[in-house]
Amino acid sequence: MSATHPPSPVSQRPSAVNLTPLDWAKKNLFSDWFNSLLTILVGFVLINTVIGFLRWAFSTAKWSVIPTNLPLFFVGRFPANQYWRMWLLLTLIALLAGLTWGVLAQMATRLFSRSVLIGVGLAALVIVLMPLPSVEGGAPLLVRLKLLGLVALVLAAAWVGRWLGQRKSGLGNWLSLAWGLSFFVGLWLMAGGLGLPVVSTTAWGGLLLTAFMSLVSIVLSFPFGVLLALGRQSSLPVIRWLSTIYIEVVRGVPLIAILFIGLIMIPLFLPQNIRLDLVLRATLGLTLFTAAYLAETVRGGLQAIPKGQYEAASSLGLNTPLSMVLIVLPQALKISIPAIVGLFISLLQDTTLVSIVGLFDLLGISRSILANPQFIGRYAEVYLFIGLLYWGLCYAMSQGSRRLEKQLKTSH
Repeated sequence: MSATHPPSPVSQRPSAVNLTPLDWAKKNLFSDWFNSLLTILVGFVLINTVIGFLRWAFSTAKWSVIPTNLPLFFVGRFPANQYWRMWLLLTLIALLAGLTWGVLAQMATRLFSRSVLIGVGLAALVIVLMPLPSVEGGAPLLVRLKLLGLVALVLAAAWVGRWLGQRKSGLGNWLSLAWGLSFFVGLWLMAGGLGLPVVSTTAWGGLLLTAFMSLVSIVLSFPFGVLLALGRQSSLPVIRWLSTIYIEVVRGVPLIAILFIGLIMIPLFLPQNIRLDLVLRATLGLTLFTAAYLAETVRGGLQAIPKGQYEAASSLGLNTPLSMVLIVLPQALKISIPAIVGLFISLLQDTTLVSIVGLFDLLGISRSILANPQFIGRYAEVYLFIGLLYWGLCYAMSQGSRRLEKQLKTSH
């Protein structure tokens, strides 16, 4: 007869899965007198904060400032009779975003998960309930239908992208090309020319200008930062010194100083008949500033690659440039994805500084709205609204980073 052993203390513990809400609260919030007191104090503060916010939001706040100025928040002083160009640009982005989503999710068992459906439902609810002004190009009902149509287009394009991705290989390369071409199409729609009325960059503003400067700075700073990181590790002294000097000098200067240099000093070195656009100068300053920080982020990823990877590349007969491009750099970039995306999120938030040099991004257009005597004192409502817009953009970038990490399996 085999001897019986008493169950171990670990096996007698209730698992976290089987805990009832009351047991979980007792274990995590009221385990002793100190935790119980701390839970009560924090709960009291949170409840009072929520009650105070709700009382202000439903009785004191005057939210009319938001729907009245929605066009300014989103497109600045873009001519109202040319809003159809912005709708066309949004349609193109929604179509490509849906196709890309479908192609990336072609191996998933379910394209529309519960969280996705909940998010789509919340977006549709916000569109239906959000008060919209009557502007040229559509009454509120028409604008609402257009927004709902964009949401439906994303879902339909995602389904088509998944169906095409399962039947045709190489679709991702065509989508990458389409995204590249869409940038030039979007620039043409925003600036005009070639048959469209020209819209000066001084009329760009709000979310349109913020998204444009962020996107261009991200696209330009990424290759420049990678080259600087490789240059700082180069065996050629001149390239290494120049890269190091640039990185250390730019990282030692605040961004606002670089923006003022672009605004005031760059025109001093140009001929009298050449004047760079203010948006171009601000975007150039953001790009140069971000590239220096990105170089250090990528260099950290390069230093994390084991020496055996270099030796394995050499044993395959690859020279230094090929081993760097094909073996080492892809691994370094995968390791650096969280830090790189964090830097890009900081870049998106740093675009608010361009309002100091005379550009009307989201923060700048908000200040101009608050200068209107009709909306004086409505700081909380306006800043809360643009804060939610920034949070939505940053959260989308963060989620995209997590999906990219999962796709590339960087945690193995």
